[in-house]
Amino acid sequence: MVDGVKCDVAVLGAGLAGGLVALALAIRRPDLHVVLVEETDRIGGNHIWSFFDSDVAETDRWLVESLVSYGWRGYDVAFPGHARMLGTPYYSIESERLEDAVRGAMPAERILTGRRVLAASPRAAVLEDGTRIEAGGVIDARGGATLRHLDCGWQKFVGHELVLDAPHGLDRPIVMDATVEQHDGYRFVYCLPFTADRVFVEDTYYSEFAHLHVDSIAARIARYAEAQGWRVREIARRESGVLPVVMGGDFDAYWQSGSGGVAKVGARAALYHPTTGYSLPDAVRTAVLIAGESDLSGAGLHDRLRAYAKAAWDARGFYRMLDRMLFRAAAPAERYRVLERFYTLDGGLVRRFYAGQSTAMDKFRILAGKPPVPVGRAIAAIGETRR
Repeated sequence: MVDGVKCDVAVLGAGLAGGLVALALAIRRPDLHVVLVEETDRIGGNHIWSFFDSDVAETDRWLVESLVSYGWRGYDVAFPGHARMLGTPYYSIESERLEDAVRGAMPAERILTGRRVLAASPRAAVLEDGTRIEAGGVIDARGGATLRHLDCGWQKFVGHELVLDAPHGLDRPIVMDATVEQHDGYRFVYCLPFTADRVFVEDTYYSEFAHLHVDSIAARIARYAEAQGWRVREIARRESGVLPVVMGGDFDAYWQSGSGGVAKVGARAALYHPTTGYSLPDAVRTAVLIAGESDLSGAGLHDRLRAYAKAAWDARGFYRMLDRMLFRAAAPAERYRVLERFYTLDGGLVRRFYAGQSTAMDKFRILAGKPPVPVGRAIAAIGETRR
């Protein structure tokens, strides 16, 4: 008979969202008995998460400052007809840093890795090995819920950390290089210069199709490196993923599909930027919110987090509408023109867009003028009724 576990809060899933919740509670609420459960053997998986300086409020920096692996004072974008440097600082976090921080902040016996969750309720979880966790409150952070409730395109990527024979010559990240040949929708390459001879290169696609051709994209990364004059000595890290680009959907049905009345964070709560896919800003805000809550019961956590996620969903309808324009109004090979025009706008507008804090004037300026897509299609995409 497997022994049971009792705790104040059980966090199911130790990706970015769940890992940050556990870390925030360990730092700010050390009096609580928190248990973190992860199906794999690693906290955070194998990922690099990035964010702009303006994405995380000063009052929330305490949670991520020690996790930052690399930082730069600005970044570049490049398109066939326009290139630009923007001065917003940019940071990246490696999943290894998150794992080290969580393991350093929590007692080892409270971190249950390699343990799959079979069922969850607001105050309990049952693991595959028969262990029953009884908690004051349960938080589900096990990735996305049922995507059929959402109207999605897809952002998919393959990333390689390249170790080079000589310096790459980059002073700052290239967040979007769309001068590359277009394939499978809107394609761009993303580069993070970690050291003088190490660069992370990610080949990204905004596509109607979720299937990821890893080998084909890896070959394009190799050709991109060759075109830059880089000689690759080894590939130190490989990463890939497929993220939803949400154009609409039924929030209530989506929330219910992810463990019903259980509190949720991260992708399971639809807490990520609908257009960019950036999830770290929401993960930080949510973790800080939970660490400050007085009611950490199952019902209290569920009601607070559902209201929080629903408010975020309602506030982001503008971004879902832009996604419809990108996918439904622009021909796949011409989608880059939408982003090319966007990056001619004011730097403050760009910062607020990534932070999900676009003002009414920002929204007007994004939509003003002749759209870089067929007018009829643009009007149809704007007029679609999507929740």
